[in-house]
Amino acid sequence: MAVNEGDSVEIDIDHLVSSIEKMMPHDLLISSKCCIFKTPSILYRHNEKAYIPDAFSIGPLHHGSPNLKVTEKIKTRYLQRLISRSNSSELLRTLIKSITEVEKDARECYAETIEHYNPEELVKILVLDGCFIIELFRKQAYPELRELRDPIFSRSGMLQFLFHDLILLENQVPWMVLERLFNLTKDSYDEKPLIVLAVNFFDGTHFSKSMPPQDQVINIKGIKHFVDLLRSISIISSTDPRPDQYINIECIQRFVDLFLKLSTLLSTHFRKLTTSSITLFRKVSTLLSAMFGISSIEEERERQRGWEFLPSATSLSEAGIKFKRGTSKTVLEVKFNNGILEIPPFEIHDITETVFRNLISYEQCHFFCGDRITSYAILLDSLINTAKDIDILCKNEIIDNWLNPEDAAQLFNKLYLDTCVAYQYNSLCRQVNSFCRRRWPRWRAVLAHNYFNTPWAFISTLAAFILLVLTLLQTVYTMKN
Repeated sequence: MAVNEGDSVEIDIDHLVSSIEKMMPHDLLISSKCCIFKTPSILYRHNEKAYIPDAFSIGPLHHGSPNLKVTEKIKTRYLQRLISRSNSSELLRTLIKSITEVEKDARECYAETIEHYNPEELVKILVLDGCFIIELFRKQAYPELRELRDPIFSRSGMLQFLFHDLILLENQVPWMVLERLFNLTKDSYDEKPLIVLAVNFFDGTHFSKSMPPQDQVINIKGIKHFVDLLRSISIISSTDPRPDQYINIECIQRFVDLFLKLSTLLSTHFRKLTTSSITLFRKVSTLLSAMFGISSIEEERERQRGWEFLPSATSLSEAGIKFKRGTSKTVLEVKFNNGILEIPPFEIHDITETVFRNLISYEQCHFFCGDRITSYAILLDSLINTAKDIDILCKNEIIDNWLNPEDAAQLFNKLYLDTCVAYQYNSLCRQVNSFCRRRWPRWRAVLAHNYFNTPWAFISTLAAFILLVLTLLQTVYTMKN
């Protein structure tokens, strides 16, 4: 306590020390298992609705919210239905016991403190919500399991709520919990693993036009939750070999640099060596760079030169660049070659913004996530500024747009604001901009913008050209006579 004595103030230092020490956390390190986060307020303010569940709370972070309590009865009914199909009267006890064994691990998955839930309460939430999700996926995959008056499948609006709520970063149950519950409740009709059921359920919500084949999906390892699964699907076939989780050790970096320098020396000073020998050194250095997440010299120089953005689709089209529907298995695989920008097809629908925002939030929060989705959002923001850009990409069968063109254009304009990004498409942007700076594309762009930007401008220019030609012909004819 502070005591006033005239102009001086005496402070109880011992009391203040004790007060501050109580504020200090006992464990300063965040668990390596941490993967479920509250969206940072700096991102949250751009569109609150993209991060908050509409009808269903999943996990502890939104549990008990007044507007979500009405759907708790649906979750209980789904749990009851799941248990009723089992031959074991002890199934619920078995499920609770199994999740109790991993309660501590599950708790560490949440970045936000959930200490207000004791172990018994947290296990109850995880079992109820986890079983609800598993029963939902099974009913989606096997329609014969649905009841005549099923509270979700008899009302399409409920499914739309779930498509939105299950892809929110704050609204997740750890994947390890779902796997335990799924394996303990397997039945004779279960032909598909949990990961395939999940991917099939989210098929209509992802922005990619097509999901990867089942054999690739099954091989996805280390899934943490549904947001992580959607991100893994997006990058599953990416040619960027660098893993998200990598180590950056100085001695290994020097080792890679040594290989890069040796390959350069070999190609410069020892022309008599076979091409395969030089290529071998380059491949080894590239492989080591990919394995350990160490940037090559070229990549480092690219970063030092700063960012470059793409012009809009309209400007690129006016400059003579052609758009081509890509055939890559990953939506992130954008390529440029000989004036052709190849972009894999993607969809824009009601919850596209929600998907993007939660994937970006996940990349911004998780320690070992790269910035692939965030970089992709920046690329799309560069390409799409107006409804005309949307129309160009739709015409080339790159975008399948289910929204108003104006709304679709606005969707991408603020997606990546207030994020910290190591931009993945800088090299691509440099190639495209270098092509646009050539003389003929620049002239073509000027002509298109100044003289052919509207039908009336085109007609006026054409009429002036015809008049000029006729005048020239008349002059030549007069001179001959």
